[in-house]
Amino acid sequence: MKSIRFRLLIAAVAVLLGSTISRSQTADAPPLPPPMHGHEFGMGDHDLGFFADYLNLSDEQQAQMKAILHKEHPAIKPLFDQSHQIDLQLRQYAEGTYDEAKVRALAAQKAQLETEITVQKTRIHNELFQVLTADQQAKMKDLEARHEERMEQRMHDAPPAPPED
Repeated sequence: MKSIRFRLLIAAVAVLLGSTISRSQTADAPPLPPPMHGHEFGMGDHDLGFFADYLNLSDEQQAQMKAILHKEHPAIKPLFDQSHQIDLQLRQYAEGTYDEAKVRALAAQKAQLETEITVQKTRIHNELFQVLTADQQAKMKDLEARHEERMEQRMHDAPPAPPED
C-alpha cells in the first residue's frame, strides 16, 4: 500500500512539475516535437488549483509550492528533455531500420535517466509534502489511496487483450 501511495505522490509531483515546466519555457526557444504519447510532462496550471482547492491550501502554501517548483525546474527540465530525445531516437528504430545494439544502448541510457528522474521527483515531492499540515497530508494520503483503489479495480475489470494474429 505504501508503494501505491508513493506512486500517486510521484504522479502529483509530476503534474505540478509539468505545470511549472510548461509555464517557464521561453517564447524564443524552439519547441521540442510532441512526446511519443501525445502529451507533455504535466497537465497545466489547473492541477495546482485542484490540489489547492481539495487540500484547502493557504495562499502562503501555494506560494511556497510554486517557489519549490520554480527552484527545482532548472534541475529536472533537462532530464525530461533528455528522456524525450531518447524516445524520439528509439522511435526511429521502431519505425525504421532496427539496430538492437543501438536500441539496447539507448534503453540503458533511458533506464539511468529514469532513475535520476525518480530520485528528483521524490525529493521534490518530499519538499512539497512537507509544506502541508498534518491534516492536509492525511487528506492527500486518503486521496491517493482511493485513486489507487480505483486504478486497481480498473485493472481487474479491464477486458482481456485481443489475441494476436
